[in-house]
Amino acid sequence: MTAADETLAVPEKTSWARTALAWGLLFAGVFAFQSVAAKPFYIPSSSMMPALLKGDRLVVSKYPYGWSYASLSIHGSEVIPGRLFGKLPERGDIVTVARRGDGSDLIKRVIGLPGDTIAVSHGVVILNGTPVPRVAAGPAMIAVDANVPCDEPMLLPFRKPGPDGRLYCQLPRFKETLPNGTSYFVLDLGDTYLPGGYISPRDNFAPVRVPEGQVFLMGDNRDQSADSRFSLEENGLGGPVPVESLGGRAELITHSYTGEGSWLNPFAYFTSLRGHRAGKSLRPEHR
Repeated sequence: MTAADETLAVPEKTSWARTALAWGLLFAGVFAFQSVAAKPFYIPSSSMMPALLKGDRLVVSKYPYGWSYASLSIHGSEVIPGRLFGKLPERGDIVTVARRGDGSDLIKRVIGLPGDTIAVSHGVVILNGTPVPRVAAGPAMIAVDANVPCDEPMLLPFRKPGPDGRLYCQLPRFKETLPNGTSYFVLDLGDTYLPGGYISPRDNFAPVRVPEGQVFLMGDNRDQSADSRFSLEENGLGGPVPVESLGGRAELITHSYTGEGSWLNPFAYFTSLRGHRAGKSLRPEHR
């Protein structure tokens, strides 16, 4: 081997070490970005309809409320006190929250802030003794697809064809407005019995005072959301949650899938897109 050959030779062990280091730095960079700046999320349930549908992909920003253990892409289930540059969310914000007990990330809307008293009477939120204004806004026209089949016994009466002949989940929809002027749409079947003996859970909820450093969260789909109204044993949030449990604020929908077609078929990534949902802002309206 010549001197030139010796100069060009790279030990195989060193080459593998450099490759492993490069991959490690890449993963560390992604982890840091998703923990500090923003992270993509997937919606696996209907608890936030009509704002969010199962199959939506969205971006959650991590910095609006400061950083805590829940900001990390991988976090435990124990609430670790303390928040760096902490700031309270605004009423009406859609937030991710790490559920105590199992650490699962849920997504809900902020209804009550520290010091508030929250109750629900016949589906109407009572905030500090005053009913939160809400007005009927016509039925929600949510297209029926594989991700939103609308085939549960309590929902079947609302599965009807629309003017275009397509099936829609035409659930009762209301526009709710909080004291700070933020408004959004909620779904509520009411507290009457429906076919199959179903009655809306937690349409009546005794007053609860939100402790200092905590917030009260609810899903927009009031009859299908395990939130602060439900105990941990019921897969809810177990009442108000510490602000340290908030992982970030939902900003916008990047894209959405109907869930139809085989994922083994690359064309399904395009044919199952809900094109009209891309770019939709998740920030509430302000009057």
